Amino acid sequence: MKSELTRLIAEALRRLTGSLLTAPVDASWISIERTKERSHGDYSCNIALRLAKVSGQRPRELAAAIVAALPPNPWVAAVEVAGAGFINFKLVERAYHEIVRRIHAEGERYGESESGRGVRVILEFVSANPTGPLHVGHGRQAAYGATLGNLLRATGHELQREYYINDAGRQVHILAVSTWVRYLQRCGESLPFPANGYQGDYLGTVAATLLEQRGTTLRRTASQVLTGLPADAPDGDKEQYIDALIARARALLGRDFEQVLEFSLQAMLADIRSDLEDFGVLFDRWYSERELIASGAVEHALATLEARGCLYRKDGALWFRATQFGDDEDRVLVRSNGQHTYFAPDIAYHLQKRERGFDQLINVLGADHHGYVARLRGALIAMGQPGECLEACLIQFVSLYRGGQKVPMGKREGQFVTLRQLREEVGNDACRLFYLMRSHEQHLDFDLELAKSRSNENPVYYIQYAHARVASVVKQLAARALHYDAELGLASLAYLDSDQEQAAMRELSRFPEVVAQAAAARAPHALVHYLRELANGFHTWYNAATILVEEPPLRNARLVLALAFQQVLRNGLALLGVSAPESM
Repeated sequence: MKSELTRLIAEALRRLTGSLLTAPVDASWISIERTKERSHGDYSCNIALRLAKVSGQRPRELAAAIVAALPPNPWVAAVEVAGAGFINFKLVERAYHEIVRRIHAEGERYGESESGRGVRVILEFVSANPTGPLHVGHGRQAAYGATLGNLLRATGHELQREYYINDAGRQVHILAVSTWVRYLQRCGESLPFPANGYQGDYLGTVAATLLEQRGTTLRRTASQVLTGLPADAPDGDKEQYIDALIARARALLGRDFEQVLEFSLQAMLADIRSDLEDFGVLFDRWYSERELIASGAVEHALATLEARGCLYRKDGALWFRATQFGDDEDRVLVRSNGQHTYFAPDIAYHLQKRERGFDQLINVLGADHHGYVARLRGALIAMGQPGECLEACLIQFVSLYRGGQKVPMGKREGQFVTLRQLREEVGNDACRLFYLMRSHEQHLDFDLELAKSRSNENPVYYIQYAHARVASVVKQLAARALHYDAELGLASLAYLDSDQEQAAMRELSRFPEVVAQAAAARAPHALVHYLRELANGFHTWYNAATILVEEPPLRNARLVLALAFQQVLRNGLALLGVSAPESM
């Protein structure tokens, strides 16, 4: 309906061009919003206020002229000028009947639009280092990114979902040596685990599999490994120790070290892929950093910066003039030893995204990446790309609570709750919806007991129960020897004349707007809030009205409305990645 009212306003403005308006008005200036109070009508437009200054007209007088120029429309009952110059529309009741018919006609497509048509978007999310299982923080990023992708697809964007695998650099060497030490311990060698290694129990499982496959061929004595190494923490420097341990492992294992690295890396990636797939989170592409480097993309990005005068050499290193693009200091891209810093492949990756033809680059990142985003945007500008093409959705942290007590978590020490553990405890549906209940810009307190409860306070249960209640009503038809006639119901919508039924149809009509707004604002939580309100509207109506009455026109009209509720709830839950059960 908003698009139809936008069309009416645009036509009125076209008719006024050349008289009250000297130039055509861009349709993007037209904003149609729902009124906050029903007494003011159904929709309101502020175009007269926006055009008053440029047209030299008083807002109310211009609004009156626009109203007079509006073409007739069968869905509009009345139009009036209100306040400082707002144009308020009141719709005929049958306009909402048309919404119900549209829901039944479009089914699972109801809510979709073409607002993003022609815009190519690459959405990168999760991209956790493959050095351990996904934890609950990654889970929030996964739920948010997957749902945002669903919203973008529903609004017509051409979308690519991508996971960037950080499989090059020091962290994977630490993973390899951590696995090897666990392997040696399983072989019976007595040696301490490095303070800066990955300490979680998961590496014990990887090491056990490595031992099964390679036997003791990778075994070296503790003396061979430890002799001559610097002291580890707390007596020494843990960073120096882990680097020395990696060097010793390379020397002792030779080419086998790379095999341990590859084995450990693939084990972690397999675990991450499986976890995400079981969570209903899928990607169009898993992009390896090593693949990126091998392709020459890093050298291409550096050459682009060089050609634009954005690099210089100092102390044997290659520096990016980041301060010219808003950073607080220049950044090293290539160290004096010839090794890239982590920033160089990241720059190359994002340049490549643009060169692959994507208009918008959306990154879902942890909240601690704020400064890094500005730095990356500056690099894109330096390479001749528009800075606004990069958009970052920064996801705030998650805290788990059990019985009112906060659950302690710390990743490097291995004291963290994995996404898999959380899913096993509360289920995928609760995980997906609870992660999305609050704005991604807000810290999330995840109440484990509430997520598992079967009560109206649990939003997952409350929304799903509304869907299941409709299914229960349909099942009762046969038990009571009653018949559902959809054609009769759609023809009898005028019987839905109670305040609750009128409010229900208005609420159902909001769904496409909510989807479009949630996609544009990158705000999946808005959809969660809408579904809670919609479920509340259904439960209120269900408790007040009898659906399976004897009178066929009224019964079928109410069944049509109930099934419209169910369809919209199902569509919304699908966008969230939450199931829509037929029974609870």
